[in-house]
Amino acid sequence: MASRTGSGEMRRARGFTILELLVVMAIIGTLLSLAAPRYFRSMEKTKESVLRENLNVIRTTLDRYYSDMGVYPETLQELVDRRYLRKIPDDPLTGSGSSWSIVPAASREQGVVADVRSGSSARSSDGSAYRDW
Repeated sequence: MASRTGSGEMRRARGFTILELLVVMAIIGTLLSLAAPRYFRSMEKTKESVLRENLNVIRTTLDRYYSDMGVYPETLQELVDRRYLRKIPDDPLTGSGSSWSIVPAASREQGVVADVRSGSSARSSDGSAYRDW
């Protein structure tokens, strides 16, 4: 855009130079390289917290079911069918409620589902396997 000065000269409006744009892009890139790892670590910690809570809810529910019925359920779905749970919680690492690894009871007379573990083969931030939690 051009404007006139009092002396009649044409003066060009000043825009950003390529060098200024590159400097701004470098600053943004540096800030992102500092923030991104923290963001992803935060996401992993959140998934671990959700996994701990979901395992706690399922295990507490299994104990209540065993206390009421005298046996463990045949499937996790039975906890929903008998209204011990509204729905089977998702495994936050696999994103599915059907990927839980079932730990059977010591004997068949006690029922089938005595415990659950994550179906993920990944490792946690402390190095332990999620499936061992």
